[in-house]
Amino acid sequence: QQGFKFLLEIYEQEKDWNKAIETSRKMDSVSGQSSAKDIANFYCELAAIEITHSRWDQARDHLSEALNVNRKCARANILLGDTEMGQGRPQAAIEYWKSLESQNPAYIALVAEKLLAAHRSIGREDEGLQLLRGYLANNPSLDLLNVIFQGELDNRGADHAYRLVRDELARNPTLLGLDKLLEAQLLEAPAERRHELQLIKNLVHQHTRSLALYRCESCGFKARQFYWHCPACNRWETYPPRRTEERELAG
Repeated sequence: QQGFKFLLEIYEQEKDWNKAIETSRKMDSVSGQSSAKDIANFYCELAAIEITHSRWDQARDHLSEALNVNRKCARANILLGDTEMGQGRPQAAIEYWKSLESQNPAYIALVAEKLLAAHRSIGREDEGLQLLRGYLANNPSLDLLNVIFQGELDNRGADHAYRLVRDELARNPTLLGLDKLLEAQLLEAPAERRHELQLIKNLVHQHTRSLALYRCESCGFKARQFYWHCPACNRWETYPPRRTEERELAG
């Protein structure tokens, strides 16, 4: 079994995902354990390569295999949405991304911007914002809030954007939320108050930098971007799609 693990590490480093799949299956047959989550990610890696080359059918085949291996593979549905958007089918993309709610709603934050853009492309941006507001009500998320904030700002103006952030901060008080509230206030503030507000925002922002990170549940490695594969411990799907402050408050 150690030999299989060693081989698997080599194939992952070399990004030879087909051999990684084959080795994982052999290892499972010997150990009696399941590497379904890892194998599903290997198929997703193969699909991501096909997507970059606009080979949509091949990508879809790999993602179908990923879901056959692990029905809870949120990454597969995210990539299926990307595949549909790549082929100019935004409504189909929306349905795949909406299906994340039944898999793991926390992952909706990762596709919020794409969900809104897909709605915008078919002239239904208001419907998209309403959908995201519903997700935000049930699953508080700074990333979701950021997307809705920008959407409200673009469509309804600074006052509506400010009220959105104010209400969310009252419901879920966080320093990250306060930082966003100060940003909203700056948009509406009279000229004589902007300098003072900017100083406060800069101070709060310095303190939030360490809170706006993703953290691996396996090794604790923190990163500013979301990873499916931890660059420190090399484990798959160990980053919850929520910032550290949000997770600490939820815990």
